[in-house]
Amino acid sequence: MDTYRIDVDIPLEETVRRENKLADPALSPRPLSARPSISVVAPAYNEQEVLPEFYLRVTKVLAATGMPYEIVLVNDGSCDQTLALMHQLRGNDPHLTVVDLSRNFGKEIALTAGLDHTYGDIIVILDADLQDPPELIPQMLEGWYEGYDVVYGVRTHRDGESLTKKATAKLFYRLIQHVSRVRIPKDTGDFRLMTRRAVEELRKLREEHRFMKGLFAWIGFPAKPMYYRRDARVAGNTKWNYAGLWNLAMEGITSFTVAPLKVASYTGFAVALTAMLYGIYVIWKAMFFGNPVKGYPSLMAVILFLGGIQLMSIGILGEYIGRIFHEVKGRPLYLVNRLLQSSLQEKEIGRPE
Repeated sequence: MDTYRIDVDIPLEETVRRENKLADPALSPRPLSARPSISVVAPAYNEQEVLPEFYLRVTKVLAATGMPYEIVLVNDGSCDQTLALMHQLRGNDPHLTVVDLSRNFGKEIALTAGLDHTYGDIIVILDADLQDPPELIPQMLEGWYEGYDVVYGVRTHRDGESLTKKATAKLFYRLIQHVSRVRIPKDTGDFRLMTRRAVEELRKLREEHRFMKGLFAWIGFPAKPMYYRRDARVAGNTKWNYAGLWNLAMEGITSFTVAPLKVASYTGFAVALTAMLYGIYVIWKAMFFGNPVKGYPSLMAVILFLGGIQLMSIGILGEYIGRIFHEVKGRPLYLVNRLLQSSLQEKEIGRPE
């Protein structure tokens, strides 16, 4: 990165004019001679069709960097041959770590388990389905050399996905960015590079209802986007259905904003105000025009409308109370059935405290 010396003889106006050329004071560029160790984390659930191809492509990229590396594969309770393939790959390559969870805990927690068992100076998160190309890792490393702690992938295209999924994903990212107190980048998934210090801070966040995209944004640190075209799955079928995506969206919204509670409050206030004005109108009409017995349809409509608002508000409260109920139990996020460590972990390179 080019750096510039600020000369005291340069007028202030000239210094301001050149400010866009100055190095970002929040960054600490790393020397190009640095050779950090790399950990690639990939949670997998029933990915037997794609796992061998994933291993070959990731290994080829990491070996070409000439840096120490490990690949952390997390088996999230798969019921096919995914775990057997992991063990087979680990038997032939000591660069692999296999984290076998005791059951299926879901992708967000499986990803957390993988991050907990990394030992590299740099951590790269990949999906095992190869929709996020591992060949972009060297491009992410350029951001690391520039001094960034996080380099996150922004999807410009989403190949192999339906128009409905693309539209709902686009709507969700823009909605949560608008209502959340934390700026969550649009069109950004889990594909990213993180430094060891960023991961260590992330590991301190142990809530059970996890929306990792929000947690990645919450920790802050200098971050840089990397725009890329997301590929279609190499093999197999997606494990996400619309019900799962809906639950993930609910996790994101309820974890990073209380906007739904405010909406319920504002809606209740608006309905109460409307009801009060209507009550005044009914009294005025009765005083001047009498009060014939009629209006049953409108009365039922008002009752059903108010009942619907009340049930919606109770449902929103229930979502938050349910999450409080799970959090206060204090259960561990996951349990590990068996752990096979890589050679990088055995050397204790960058072992977290």
